[in-house]
Amino acid sequence: MSEHILLVEDEEKLARMVELELRYEGYEVEKAFDGRTGLERALSGAFDLILLDIMLPALSGMEVLRRLRRESQVPVIMLTARDTVVDKVSGLDSGADDYITKPFAIEELLARIRSALRKRAPMPTRTLRAGSLVMDTDRHAVTMQGTAVELTRREFDLLRYLLENKEKVVTRESLLDHVWGFDYVGETNAVDVYIRFLRAKLEEPFGEKLIHTVRGVGYVIRETGGGTK
Repeated sequence: MSEHILLVEDEEKLARMVELELRYEGYEVEKAFDGRTGLERALSGAFDLILLDIMLPALSGMEVLRRLRRESQVPVIMLTARDTVVDKVSGLDSGADDYITKPFAIEELLARIRSALRKRAPMPTRTLRAGSLVMDTDRHAVTMQGTAVELTRREFDLLRYLLENKEKVVTRESLLDHVWGFDYVGETNAVDVYIRFLRAKLEEPFGEKLIHTVRGVGYVIRETGGGTK
């Protein structure tokens, strides 16, 4: 069964060209020419991947992405005519899986699509635990002492990586590489900021310490004891 792609792009000639290339590669394609229509179609849940332009009428691509991420984790590749670091970081931080700058070679777009779809391949359901913290990776759910805790996507990914390396000290550099991406450009204290967010949501309300600081190195999740806040 071929993958179904939604292309949200207001430049109709470009959209038609991309559609033809994707169909030639065996993908099913549906198009939308404004942000509001694109969001409605995206929320239908019928797509394996979404190509989303940033500059759209009715609703911007960034706003479409923000609203979509409240309900869906479908892979999204942003299409942008703006090549600034701020735009790229903003898109990735809002939940985009990748971005490509116009004008682009169709071969590069196809490679990025294949990569995003590979990452989407189903993984075995896993439950990660530490103390009374339980993470269901399949349902993207976290509980502390049986109480649901709402985390942003970035907080969830950071916590997941720490849990996957429970009892191992993980450096800030490793966290940046695995959670933000090796080409992350932004504040160097991003890890520390998000660790504070996690502690505020997981530790302070429940009186249970899980995330420990190893000064000058990084962080570690331990079941009990040790460490410095």
